[in-house]
Amino acid sequence: MLSDELKKQLLSKEDPFPDIIGQDDAKQATKSALLLKRHVIIVGPPGIGKTTLAKNVARLLPDIEVSGDELFGTGTEKAAEKKGGKRKLKGIDRFVRIQGSPDLTTEDLLGDIDPIKALKHGPLSLEAFTPGKIFKAHKGVLFFDELNRCPEKLQNSLLQVLEERKATLGTYDIDIKADFIFIGTMNPDDSSTEKLSDVFLDRFDLLYMGYPEDISHERKIVLSKGSDMGIAYPDNLLTYAISFVRHLRSHLDLSRKPSVRASIGLYERPQSYALLDSRKQVTMQDIERSLVSVLAHRIALKPSVKYLKTPEEFTKEAFREFSHSHSIEEMGDEQEGDVP
Repeated sequence: MLSDELKKQLLSKEDPFPDIIGQDDAKQATKSALLLKRHVIIVGPPGIGKTTLAKNVARLLPDIEVSGDELFGTGTEKAAEKKGGKRKLKGIDRFVRIQGSPDLTTEDLLGDIDPIKALKHGPLSLEAFTPGKIFKAHKGVLFFDELNRCPEKLQNSLLQVLEERKATLGTYDIDIKADFIFIGTMNPDDSSTEKLSDVFLDRFDLLYMGYPEDISHERKIVLSKGSDMGIAYPDNLLTYAISFVRHLRSHLDLSRKPSVRASIGLYERPQSYALLDSRKQVTMQDIERSLVSVLAHRIALKPSVKYLKTPEEFTKEAFREFSHSHSIEEMGDEQEGDVP
């Protein structure tokens, strides 16, 4: 089983998920679930590192040599010779992503069988069967982003595969030989989604991730993931910009909060404004010019507010209020806590 190959690295004292800054509880929960060979769903808002965590799991997998039939887990006899024999795959090469959406079909997930060619060559022959993404994740990680946006019919197909290792395609029942780690994600605050049934959720362990625990963690994420354009960004100004984003997450008038991508945006865009003005350092004016473009579409106002002002107006007003109650001077270089 895949999880047996992971065991040594998961039990190592070294952090197996180096790309994730902070989130110690989520990391431990992930390791615990993988050691028990559980399929997991990571629950949390956008932009907190769910995809990065799943990719880190794939990078832990050892390199393997596979032939065509092993690669797609279909057991087709001719696949190896058609694919040209053995090939070497790294763990990250076996990371297969599916983006959940209402128009996603069972064929996208499992594949499709040509009934005419199936009569001649067999339903699982290379000529008749087009493997779906679930087969391409064989001996790897199947990452299903926004699982709760896919239709109920697809949920049922996935449930059958995970429980019985079988799938129904048209009139054909096929055995699924694909061996993979399943990692799904869902945003609990997204209202435009399908409800995941209790029967479906009962097959998974749920792991929870939140926004960075404190401003020092978020600052590290911004500096490591954001683009450095060679423009000096004073420490107190960067702390100020990130503090404002974190302040908005606790604002009572917002139903959707700004993610870490908003903080990264307020690191990158002021640099580009300074560069356009032929300056070597970011100023507060550069941050103010970036606010609406970076933040307004990343928030949503509650019904009691959205008919009174637009997100653009709210963003400007909220920053003015924040500026009146917080001075740049009080922003330290490496604050452990958040500005109230």
